[in-house]
Amino acid sequence: MKRFEEIPHTADWSFRAFGKDVRELFENAAHALFALEGARARNDATPTTRAVHVTALDYESLLVNWLTELLWLQDTHREMYQQFDIISLTPTELRARVLGVPFVQLDKLIKAVTYHNLSIRQTAEGWEVVVVVDV
Repeated sequence: MKRFEEIPHTADWSFRAFGKDVRELFENAAHALFALEGARARNDATPTTRAVHVTALDYESLLVNWLTELLWLQDTHREMYQQFDIISLTPTELRARVLGVPFVQLDKLIKAVTYHNLSIRQTAEGWEVVVVVDV
């Protein structure tokens, strides 16, 4: 199963992420976020582990909060994240460890994760989500 695919959007940027379960779906959405930015790590980069804890009212809000927190960490620490280890996940809470390295360049900066067209659904193959981001 592929992790994600970019999908056309008129004004912003959009992607569809996939997962065999909700945990993998959230991890693959995070992979999509950083892959679409085209972030490149420093050659001498030393990985750093960061703890992430977010809460929300439902899975959709939780996904937005998760991706928004990752963007905040990226902006605060000037890091790109390559590995996402979700420790616990319920419809209202996510705890994870992420592995990041300093970056030297972003092709395109994602400013925000939106609720526009946000849709998490179960399919015959697993789970999928459509996410629109503001660039």
